[in-house]
Amino acid sequence: MSIGFIGCGNMASAIICGIIDSKAVNESEINIYDIYAPATNAIKGKYNVNVLSSEKEVAQSSDTVILAVKPNVLASVLKSIDDVINDKLIISIVAGKSTEFIQSGLSQEARIIRVMPNINAKVGEAICAYTANANASEDDKRITERIFSAVGEVIYLDESYFPLFGVLGGCTPALAYMFIDELARAGVKNGMKKDVALKICAQAVLGSAKMILESDEHPYELIDKVCSPGGTTIEAITSLQDDGFEAAIHRAVDKAVDKDKRL
Repeated sequence: MSIGFIGCGNMASAIICGIIDSKAVNESEINIYDIYAPATNAIKGKYNVNVLSSEKEVAQSSDTVILAVKPNVLASVLKSIDDVINDKLIISIVAGKSTEFIQSGLSQEARIIRVMPNINAKVGEAICAYTANANASEDDKRITERIFSAVGEVIYLDESYFPLFGVLGGCTPALAYMFIDELARAGVKNGMKKDVALKICAQAVLGSAKMILESDEHPYELIDKVCSPGGTTIEAITSLQDDGFEAAIHRAVDKAVDKDKRL
């Protein structure tokens, strides 16, 4: 199975590294093109992939075509590959562009899958949502899951939920980075070196996320297990509650959802 990448920015590069390193696809079966030559050169410097001369050549040479370009150039890319798509699987990771938009840019009915990964694909811990149009088969869905499971977890989601996923899956890394950094800064305030505090807090959050994913217990059940009567953890929890922690999180998500609607 040959896979072609049109666009080789940070996200596409992370996916390429993931599928090669995990042995999901042989590097010789990957075709890449980007208008910015240093992007393809960086990948070619690490892997024996095929650097092609145009997006059209990538589409011609690949069984599956992954669109990883900027939203403002997607229409022109679709126009340039339209006559060579035939019955190939098209997977788009282009932000904000629906399966319907992609189909509208092509003159023939196409097998289209849309995927939203997040930035943690760079460390193999993304959460990726995908949806498919009516022409995509179950095999197409399996191919998609095979590709994107190389960079994290993959879930199928109705496309109507994609704007909300963009907030919960896309914004959450930044919110988590902020939370971890502020915890570490509080450690600095109390006398610890920043790099040490940051490592402690990041690992604690990583382990906590794993506990939620692998435990059958509700997060608040896990909270109760950490809180000893009259102890330090319950003191910290009640302080956050007094300061409106839960309400602040809800407001942040609601603000991001509202912003997405206005884009």
